[in-house]
Amino acid sequence: MTASVERVRAALVWAGHADTITVFPEGTRTAADAAKAVGCEVAQIAKSIIFRSGERAVLVITSGVNRVDAAKVAAALGEPIAKADADWVREATGFAIGGVAPVGHIKEPLVLVDEDLLALDPIWAAAGSPAHVFRTRFVDIVRLSGGRVAAVKQ
Repeated sequence: MTASVERVRAALVWAGHADTITVFPEGTRTAADAAKAVGCEVAQIAKSIIFRSGERAVLVITSGVNRVDAAKVAAALGEPIAKADADWVREATGFAIGGVAPVGHIKEPLVLVDEDLLALDPIWAAAGSPAHVFRTRFVDIVRLSGGRVAAVKQ
């Protein structure tokens, strides 16, 4: 088990969420890969997209079928955002791309949660590595991440 997966597990347990982390050795790097591994619809995969606002990470948790509209994210935050490269994502969050979880970040990000996830149950989110996911619900994603619900899709 990697340190990043253990950070996610600790954050879930600390928040009173069941430890629903599952490993899929074939990988869950993309929403389609995760849905296939889990046996759910791609929409039920909660993708974690990282932008940056200055030196702070902006985490957008969106449905696996949606593309994020950066202008809507910036408007919802009331501040400009920029793309984040893989090295910056790892430095700012403690996670590699493909394993960014909604919890367990090394520095607290600004968080927006896609309103489209509200209609889906259960939801599966990355758990700290490209092979680990955890099962949750919309209300728990919002609570665990401290995020604000917003319209973020293109």
